[in-house]
Amino acid sequence: MPVRIRTITFDCAEPYRLSLFWAEVTGFAEDPDDPNLPEQEEAALLGTPNLLFVRVPEAKQVKNRVHLDLAPSEPAPAARDAEMERILRLGATLAEDHRRSDGSGWVVLADPEGNEFCVERGISAG
Repeated sequence: MPVRIRTITFDCAEPYRLSLFWAEVTGFAEDPDDPNLPEQEEAALLGTPNLLFVRVPEAKQVKNRVHLDLAPSEPAPAARDAEMERILRLGATLAEDHRRSDGSGWVVLADPEGNEFCVERGISAG
């Protein structure tokens, strides 16, 4: 029987802080009946799939084995670049730039705790 992905979990040092970053990136929100608090060991954002941030004692040490690929709703390279700039202003850092002169390609960013993710060209509606 097939399954669906319900939640993607991030191990992190500061769940609340990381949830604020990803809420701004994705537009996902916390559960109004169970709000995220700075002192909690976990923070959650409701979306499709949900995102869960869990406090762990060890720091990130190597490249992620799994990462998120994000794409703006507009397929134009300018939308990808604008989204990249927006996410950088939110606190991400540029890890790798794989954009090509023909407008194809992607960028690899890292969230405030160093978790890599990609921003690709947008998805066309057709």
